[in-house]
Amino acid sequence: MGSIGSNLQEVKRRIAAACAAASRDANTVTLLVVSKTFGADAVREAFGAGARAFGENYVQEALAKMDALADLRGTLEWHLIGPLQSNKTRPVAEAFDWVHTVDRLKVAERLAAQRPPGLPPLNLCLQVNVSGEATKSGVAPAELPWLAAAVAALPRGRVRLRGLMSIPEPARGEAAQRRPHRQLREMFDALRAQGHALDTLSMGMSSDLEAAVAEGATLVRVGSAIFGVRG
Repeated sequence: MGSIGSNLQEVKRRIAAACAAASRDANTVTLLVVSKTFGADAVREAFGAGARAFGENYVQEALAKMDALADLRGTLEWHLIGPLQSNKTRPVAEAFDWVHTVDRLKVAERLAAQRPPGLPPLNLCLQVNVSGEATKSGVAPAELPWLAAAVAALPRGRVRLRGLMSIPEPARGEAAQRRPHRQLREMFDALRAQGHALDTLSMGMSSDLEAAVAEGATLVRVGSAIFGVRG
């Protein structure tokens, strides 16, 4: 592994190449740097190399980094990409910019109620359990239209439904990797056809970002290819 900066540039090169192969503009894909388990110094180094959006799994760990990086708050975006229990929503509503893992109406309702009025709306993605894994979070595809309609009806000044997110089972080979991403994109397209103003498909990680970009990802979540393997 090279430095965080050189690794970041290599991931951006991969994204650009994947976009070119799919006849897409590279500017249509956002890189979300997954900084969970890495300290504030690593985030600051990635920021210095051009990263602006960071994904965290654990609320308390993220809040500590936000405090340590308070001088950068106006130029960083903080995304929660880990599971969120309904009794842990308040600090998330108060501190984060995005939540990718909404899979129950109760969680979205609490985020809307607890979002401070002076802040911009909290951006939400609905996590879909595309693979149907019993151990994985996410709304079942059959329940997605109902949940999307209910979340979209929450106060627009507090939360805003932006799109869908998934964490499919690891797969080998491009065809196998593309299949669940295609399924999520088809659900995304169906919701847009129903009138939902969605613009975000959060899918793809270090190992399968090319497959995700080929299927329309607008945001890829990459950590290990930038920071190295977690201890």
